Amino acid sequence: MSLPRTDAPTTPSGPRPGDETHRGLLSRRPDDLTQAQKLMVFVLSMSLFGLANIVTEVFPEVTIGPIDLSVSYFVFVPLVMVCLFNPLYAALGAPLGEIVFTDLLMGDFSGLAEIEGYLQMFLALYLAGSIVRDPRRRGQVALAAVVVVVVDKLLSALVDIGKVWVGIEDAELVEGLPESIVAIEAVGLVVDVAISGVLFGVVPALWLVPRLYGKIEPLMGMSPRDPVENPVPVLRVTAPTVLTGLVLVAAGTGFAFLEGIDANVGVWEPGFLDRFGTQFLWVGVGMACTAILAVVLVARSVRERRRGR
Repeated sequence: MSLPRTDAPTTPSGPRPGDETHRGLLSRRPDDLTQAQKLMVFVLSMSLFGLANIVTEVFPEVTIGPIDLSVSYFVFVPLVMVCLFNPLYAALGAPLGEIVFTDLLMGDFSGLAEIEGYLQMFLALYLAGSIVRDPRRRGQVALAAVVVVVVDKLLSALVDIGKVWVGIEDAELVEGLPESIVAIEAVGLVVDVAISGVLFGVVPALWLVPRLYGKIEPLMGMSPRDPVENPVPVLRVTAPTVLTGLVLVAAGTGFAFLEGIDANVGVWEPGFLDRFGTQFLWVGVGMACTAILAVVLVARSVRERRRGR
């Protein structure tokens, strides 16, 4: 006597509940972020780049004639941020870190003229972050590191040449060769690309970005960037985009020219720095570390709150 045949229950197809829960804890796209996540990216980028600039303050500078052989900044620090997170908020925060944690605290704040450097670095970082479609592609990361330095230093060189051409600033010229200002700026650009762009940009970024990819973003409640499933917002070359870039460049140039004609609006040079010297850098280190710790605590709180829903 044969027993009646019974079919085994089939498991319905579809995503597992655990997967849905995991995806629910993460933002789907880099441009689909909460206000808290945007602020976390902004503050983290600002604090890390500010801390990196404090380190560069103690680096020795070598000068050969009008050429400076020095580390302008650690490009890999903000580059990691614009490669892993939304480049807009990371690029907005990074240059502010230099102003807050080094220029203001060390008494080197030049007022409205600081806006020039801020806008130039913002444009450079945002463009570099938009180039990187997939942080796992080393070629894109290397190109982005060079782009940051080239855009930032090229705009700065053009502004310096413009100041000399207009006559509001004296040039460091080779005697008998007025055109040497262009050659000096070109050599300085090459040196900056080699030191800041390659040595302190490409080399550490190629090691850090692929290793940090997919590890930091979930801690802040975000999905890692992916060229297919989670692409970064595309920077399209359109008339409004180009116009916006030109307006920002023109604004930065205008503020730089104000500095050249001694319109020192908002300049702050505290006298207590003569008493404490470079030891006052530790105040900036403490402030930057406090901001980073605050980001970590807020990120943990946001994740726990989402997990409890």
